[in-house]
Amino acid sequence: MQKTRVIIVTDGDVTAEKAVYQASLNVNAYPLTLSAGNPTPFSGPELVLLIKAAPYDPVVVMLDDRGQVGQGIGEKALETLLKEPEIEVLGVVAVASDTKQAQGVRVDRAVTNQGEVCHRPVDKDGVPEAPGHQFLEGDTVEILNRYPEVKVVGCGDLGKMEGQDDYRKGAVITTRCFQEILENSSV
Repeated sequence: MQKTRVIIVTDGDVTAEKAVYQASLNVNAYPLTLSAGNPTPFSGPELVLLIKAAPYDPVVVMLDDRGQVGQGIGEKALETLLKEPEIEVLGVVAVASDTKQAQGVRVDRAVTNQGEVCHRPVDKDGVPEAPGHQFLEGDTVEILNRYPEVKVVGCGDLGKMEGQDDYRKGAVITTRCFQEILENSSV
């Protein structure tokens, strides 16, 4: 049985949804807009069913803990997707937030608010963190520390970053994140 390929995005608010939708179209991925919400409106098993019903892949899924520190509904759903044998997670766009006391996650790469790829985390505005700063802080990312084999691309707040990722301008930063994942996977 062929696995359904998935890109996961750790943000689900309305602005992120618009950017994810546009970026998905830009890279010929299927935007699972039903997964958008703050917090995530579906459980992991429900999302698996929605993903498997998608008309084509890769499928882009949005997950969000709504600022909750620790494992919230978005992270629980994320772990379900990572463990699902019929799904191949191509990578995760880990979105930075202002969540206090978040442990964060190491990123393989990050895309800045200028669309440049760097090898350290960025903050919520898409600005590269200072050298030596090793973790991207976000509210729906810490579970990824248990899965070091998963490709993680860091990003600032989707659809925002001082207008640099506006969906009306093509959601170029979110698109670049998706391209990073797709270019470095078996797609």
